Amino acid sequence: MPHPLTGGPAPPAPLDTLGLLDQRLGDAGISGSASLLEDRDMDPWALPQLKDTGQAWRELSAAGRALRVLTGFLKACGLLGGLYLFICSLDILSSAFQLLGSKVTGDIFKDNVVLSNPVAGLVIGVLVTVLVQSSSTSSSIVVSMVASKLLTVRASVPIIMGVNVGTSITSTLVSMAQSGDRDEFRRAFGGSAVHGIFNWLTALVLLPLESAAAPLERLSALILGTASLQPGGHAPDILKVLTRPLTHLIVQLDADVLMGSATGNTTNRSLIKRWCGTREQTTAGNSSYCGAAAGGPCPGKNGSASEALACRHLFAGTALADLAVGLILLAASLLVLCSCLVLIVKLLNSTLRGRVAQAVRTVINADFPRPFGWLSGYLAMLVGAGLTFALQSSSVFTAATVPLIGVGVISLEPAYPLFLGSNTGTTTTALLAALASPSDMLLSAVQVALIHFFFNLAGILLWYVVPILRLPVPLAKYFGNLTASYRWVAVAYLLLCFLVLPLAAFGLSLAGGAVLAAVGAPLVVLVLLVALVTVLQRHRPAWLPRRLRSWVWLPLWLRSLEPWDLLVRRCCPCKACSPPQAVAKEAHCYENPQVLASQQL
Repeated sequence: MPHPLTGGPAPPAPLDTLGLLDQRLGDAGISGSASLLEDRDMDPWALPQLKDTGQAWRELSAAGRALRVLTGFLKACGLLGGLYLFICSLDILSSAFQLLGSKVTGDIFKDNVVLSNPVAGLVIGVLVTVLVQSSSTSSSIVVSMVASKLLTVRASVPIIMGVNVGTSITSTLVSMAQSGDRDEFRRAFGGSAVHGIFNWLTALVLLPLESAAAPLERLSALILGTASLQPGGHAPDILKVLTRPLTHLIVQLDADVLMGSATGNTTNRSLIKRWCGTREQTTAGNSSYCGAAAGGPCPGKNGSASEALACRHLFAGTALADLAVGLILLAASLLVLCSCLVLIVKLLNSTLRGRVAQAVRTVINADFPRPFGWLSGYLAMLVGAGLTFALQSSSVFTAATVPLIGVGVISLEPAYPLFLGSNTGTTTTALLAALASPSDMLLSAVQVALIHFFFNLAGILLWYVVPILRLPVPLAKYFGNLTASYRWVAVAYLLLCFLVLPLAAFGLSLAGGAVLAAVGAPLVVLVLLVALVTVLQRHRPAWLPRRLRSWVWLPLWLRSLEPWDLLVRRCCPCKACSPPQAVAKEAHCYENPQVLASQQL
């Protein structure tokens, strides 16, 4: 049968639309089709070849070798210094968000009627963690509320799920710094998305199950009933010991104020810490006046007095409001964060070349021999859990791993179990911190920490143990490919997953369970049906009616991002919002209704 457009032979694969496009472009003599074919034949997720453009070591003179050693030493110092400032900027960013959202966080946690709704609890956990940028702080607030009898353990489970989801926003923000390079952004955003998708899928599966049967609550209570707990043991504080000397010179926050606003002890005190301890002074005689209110000495029974010591940080004596200080710290921390990321990526690209890159990749992406290859992922989980336990922050670990994925040091498949181990590692840290709680809060704190641990363990059983169910990896690659062609998709993903959809679900939950079910259930069913039909279109099109074998009959804005991309480029004409010309041309031809409609299904 002749070709309907060019008169050439018909395409051999009727459903291979990309192959049809390539053949028609070639028959029509369109220049550049060969380059498109070559680009598409290459796997965009394969690790790039980092070539060594320098001279071999044996070809260098003594001065050249000394210069190379000095350059390598300076690059290593630059990497360590950039990583240190990057971690410190994450700490300052968390403080900024706490200053900006502390009052809102307290108001959210005060409404016990809202917290009793599981969907509202999940959304509140997400929003609060996004606001304070610290899953540890959010978990501590939940523990305090449960211990104070302001919140039941059952109501705290959805909030813990939301806390686990909200902590993945940090790695997504970090991936934005690599948006300048198309392939690096594809890999970096895919690496950050796999973390968030895993948390969202786990929460969406376990939330209705927990609401119906409460397995996490029952399992944690069963373990607590068989264990004999005693207060003691503190979580290691390795990372804070390293970053505290710098971050405490910039700002210090009073955690008691944030906890008090969440547990109902309303106060108008500033979150910025003013006084950092007391100092004992020996007094001559007894004084009838105590100037504690003015910061003066207060005599004790043994003739000693305590004097409050003022904090020594940048905003200790400021007259600015918490909101103003939070905005200043937010802008400064984001600037330092992006600068450190750019520096780290540049240094990694210049350092990981040739044999060095090959050695690093071999170690990180290595697999066990064939019979035991399945153990590699579980070993990566242990590594991720151990590093997170040592750093005491899953956000720092994931945020440091995302740039490595972007530059091509770690591929997405080995990074996936690293993230799962990081999720589990941060729960063990919280468990040790719970064991250090006072005796009246011990049981509640440990039960909340156990629920957090079993939630992540259930996610591993759901989305990793069975290889065919590792859905977060292909979904992350799908979003990574979208962001490589349309960079604004990353911002849309960030706003939808962590702001718009949670706020919409929260508003519907406030209207009542019936309204939420009436609106949410049809939407969920529609999304599942569209996903099912799309999968069948690619793998089993004969099972579908002729009408559903393609989406050509839908309006273009419902089946393609091209109209939305044109709208975004009109509103944002900058280069960062525009895809490369070849990608835009390919997308336009691929979504051409005439080309798709002429294909016989």
